[in-house]
Amino acid sequence: MLVAGIMSGTSADAIDVALVEITGRGWRTRQCLVAFHSLKYSPAIRRKILLIAGGKAVPAGEISQLNFFVGELFAKACILACQRAGVPLRRLQLIGSHGQTIYHQGRATPFCGMPVRSTFQIGEPAVIAARTGVTTVADLRPADMAAGGQGAPLVPFFDYLTYRHPHQGRIVLNIGGIANLTAIPAGGGPDDVIAFDTGPGNMLIDALAADATGGRRLFDSGGKLASRGKVSQRLMARLMRQRYFRRMPPKSAGREQFGDWYLKRYFRREFGSSQRGLRDALATATALTGESIARSVADFVLPSFPVQECIVTGGGVRNRFLMAQLRERLRSRAAIRIIAAESTGVQAQAKEAIAFAVLAYYTYQRETANLPSATGASHPTILGKVVYAGR
Repeated sequence: MLVAGIMSGTSADAIDVALVEITGRGWRTRQCLVAFHSLKYSPAIRRKILLIAGGKAVPAGEISQLNFFVGELFAKACILACQRAGVPLRRLQLIGSHGQTIYHQGRATPFCGMPVRSTFQIGEPAVIAARTGVTTVADLRPADMAAGGQGAPLVPFFDYLTYRHPHQGRIVLNIGGIANLTAIPAGGGPDDVIAFDTGPGNMLIDALAADATGGRRLFDSGGKLASRGKVSQRLMARLMRQRYFRRMPPKSAGREQFGDWYLKRYFRREFGSSQRGLRDALATATALTGESIARSVADFVLPSFPVQECIVTGGGVRNRFLMAQLRERLRSRAAIRIIAAESTGVQAQAKEAIAFAVLAYYTYQRETANLPSATGASHPTILGKVVYAGR
């Protein structure tokens, strides 16, 4: 079955589309990437998404309009991916859309006298199905939440399916806007997996890069700006004492924990707006990502089982300064080989889009596709909502 996985992460920089050929059932499911394409958001749309995701008060009508508009963009990205790959749209049998997260509250909090957890992804799936003529699976997180989970992380299911190994303990690390890891013991079963969000990935780095360049850059290319700054060890120590980094998994994070408010309180206030201050802020934010990942491995994974390999995916792999920080900080704690995802046959930038294609495939097959050990759900459940196409 040819399936399109459509994904846009917390950085809200682009819509990623993976065209994936998927066969088999259960743990014998196999996938092969056919093509990958990214469609960048315009600066204006990205600003609007980040404004709403950052908690700014906007009219309900504007959120409704944006939901349908992003659905149009997701459909456009999917159609373009097929065209550029030379794949007729009629060959596409299923679409799995993650949507664009604008709110995620994984832990239950009091609301109108009742503990409630919730998540909200925009990118109307009815629009995607109508424009493409392809049955679309979307809203994959709420079913896990309804089963008592945090609705995240969901990708560990794909990680276990793809990267489990009979003799090697492995960590699959994704550095997107938020960094998350999946730890799989050698020969372990799905209930043995440890998975959680470690903390900020590129989110703080990207915002500070925009500050440092007057908005001309949306990310720190290769970590060049951060490499010219000085890490504030005092602030690092203060941040690493925060509750999120010490909390046991399962746990999930987003802009609610590490968004604009966090940036203002701990970085803009600390370093100011001078070029030197901004470079130091970038160096410290990059080191924070590396340190929070390394400490998460040491505190929450290695006490349970040994790990020999760490496979790294996501946009963070292109940041050389970040990868150097990660290697140095991991090396001081354990002898773990860091491996690029490409060496395992999975394109680093495409991995999450591939994962949501696979999750949609499981929904289509009416099979469960969450890992309760990762999300905290009380039981495995079938994910998502299905919008059938008119054709």
